[in-house]
Amino acid sequence: MENYIVSARKYRPSTFQSVVGQKSLTTTLKNAILNNKLAHAYLFSGPRGVGKTTCARIFAKTINCFNRNPEGEACNTCESCLSFNEQRSLNIHELDAASNNSVDDIRSLIDQVRIPPQIGKYKVYIIDEVHMLSPAAFNAFLKTLEEPPHYVIFILATTEKHKVLPTILSRCQIYDFTRISVADMVEHLHFVASNENISAEPEALNIIAQKADGGLRDALSIFDQIVSYTSGNITYRSVIEHLNVLDYEYYFRITDAILQGEIRNSMLLLNEIIEKGFDGQHIITGLATHFRDLLVCKDESTLGLFDVGATIRDRYTETAKQCPDKLLFKAIELANQCDLKYRESRNKRLLLELTFIQLCQLKEIDQTPSEDSKKKMIRPIFETPSPEKKPEPQQNQPKEPIVSIPKNLTRAPKSTSLKDLLIKDQKNDNQQVTVETTNLVTPFNTDDLIRCWDAFAETLEEKAHLKNTMRHCKPVVLDQCKFEVMVSNPAQQEELISNSIELLKILRTQLKNEQIQMHIRIDETNEKKPIYTSTEKFEFLNNLNPLLSKLKDEFNLEID
Repeated sequence: MENYIVSARKYRPSTFQSVVGQKSLTTTLKNAILNNKLAHAYLFSGPRGVGKTTCARIFAKTINCFNRNPEGEACNTCESCLSFNEQRSLNIHELDAASNNSVDDIRSLIDQVRIPPQIGKYKVYIIDEVHMLSPAAFNAFLKTLEEPPHYVIFILATTEKHKVLPTILSRCQIYDFTRISVADMVEHLHFVASNENISAEPEALNIIAQKADGGLRDALSIFDQIVSYTSGNITYRSVIEHLNVLDYEYYFRITDAILQGEIRNSMLLLNEIIEKGFDGQHIITGLATHFRDLLVCKDESTLGLFDVGATIRDRYTETAKQCPDKLLFKAIELANQCDLKYRESRNKRLLLELTFIQLCQLKEIDQTPSEDSKKKMIRPIFETPSPEKKPEPQQNQPKEPIVSIPKNLTRAPKSTSLKDLLIKDQKNDNQQVTVETTNLVTPFNTDDLIRCWDAFAETLEEKAHLKNTMRHCKPVVLDQCKFEVMVSNPAQQEELISNSIELLKILRTQLKNEQIQMHIRIDETNEKKPIYTSTEKFEFLNNLNPLLSKLKDEFNLEID
């Protein structure tokens, strides 16, 4: 039975020309060989599976070849090339620094360096994952790396260049290998499939290339898995099922739902995707990438940033024409915000659904609403009236909030404070709402007002702070529709403002005056009064937190 060889090994490049996706680097190395300008040390850095060690082996074989062709490639027929291809060459040594990273290992290598080559011109030492060497091993290697014998060349390979000592980097020519593009990987996978008599759809190979994330070795490993899964017939559907990749079709269906504002349809699609076993964060990150791809497909100048097959590219281009730039910008932002909040969210499903709802409303925001659409829009319960020009206050007029209540508001929502209903004037800090009122205006005096004021305060069992404030701060009538309350501090002022809707409703009913307004003013003389005695300190703190009185009474405490 013939031994099986994985594609990553079977189709490993043996010449510079066959290296995939690193044309600029291979051209530089070939020119250095042709011009006989070889450095004594090289550093190949880059992600995994992009050809670092492969290029190092090709370079080592080529510089020892006896019959190089005019393009600078090895002949693969001379004794040196044959010994290398059969893995019996004594001129090329590979050291895995991940498992041989001690000082003793480097000293053993230095001892081997002293022996000249028996066949060929150079002895090449390839040290893979060089960043794994210990600091002591690096220091032991420095002198030999800087001044090796003329027949020795070092090639260091690493995936993490930042971990290599600067003193090592300064002694090497550095070649940075880049991730291999999707198009180059698809072309190579198609070449392998043709040689192996395997049927493969272009879009299926494209998904494999994208899943490999720039590493050709990973792409070939995935390719072998799919071949075993499909028995040599690689289809788009079989690839997304085996790799658990979310189908492009779902993203396009979600986009259609967003463009049409179909919130319920989008939520059903989300549920369908989740039931297939996809993680929520995987869904939202894929959707953000989808919106990004639509954005780059809107312009010919950025179309090159989208690495997919021709069929999918055409569909993205057509869909992108229906999506305004503003909508795509906002969609990417919403998807990104959902991605950032996903890990911390306690209800992840709700977060996803809320994001989908917001996405489906983007089309309406982008367009100017027609008369028909205005009728369907959900309006806020409380609408802020258009600002009107206010008369300038007189110089001696106090700067206090003027509080009134809309007549059609029968009850204050628990979660709504008067701050949300008032218009803030930045110049004088006054707060006022101008509303339409009825003609019921019954005059009242201060005694009637205080009687109703105190009666309401006695009903406030659960609002100790408000009750305490109303006990200490009595109202004074200014005219037949207006009264003033002087408070001692901003905390009391805030308490009255927050509860003024319910308070004014009671007073208007009891006093039979629908136009009553309340002015709240802080007593500046009281605010600036210094506090000396313990009693004064207690009174001041009790005004801020009335629960102190309750604490004092329950434990029979006395103030010294």
